[in-house]
Amino acid sequence: MHGYQIMKELEDRSNGAYSASAGTVYPALQELLDKNLIKLDVDQDIESDKKIYVIHENGQKWLEEWLEEVAQNEEGDFWVEWEKRMTWRNSEEAMQLKTAIGRWEKEYHKAMKRAIGNPVSVAKLTEFIDEITNQLKDNFDK
Repeated sequence: MHGYQIMKELEDRSNGAYSASAGTVYPALQELLDKNLIKLDVDQDIESDKKIYVIHENGQKWLEEWLEEVAQNEEGDFWVEWEKRMTWRNSEEAMQLKTAIGRWEKEYHKAMKRAIGNPVSVAKLTEFIDEITNQLKDNFDK
């Protein structure tokens, strides 16, 4: 495929939830070329000025190994899982959490400013953050 076809394919596979940009796709393609995972199709139509990318043997081998690893880890279908994450990211519950985090960050920055130059305040703030971090681990790592 050429770059535009890849962008279109990503949008189609995500059921329109993701629209890739040239600024994302072309650097990724260049990285894959650099890593010898894809190659340019040298048999492409000479009249076309578009670069056609195809998977390289190394890329095929990497993909097969990755798919095997995914199967062993019993991970679900990438696109199904991705769509779930995107749907969640745009949900009311996620928006509530983002708003709460925004309030928390505002108060955190105020506390940081007040703690400057005050070792006792820094220690209290560090202890508080560690306590909240541990509560998150204990309550949501299940």
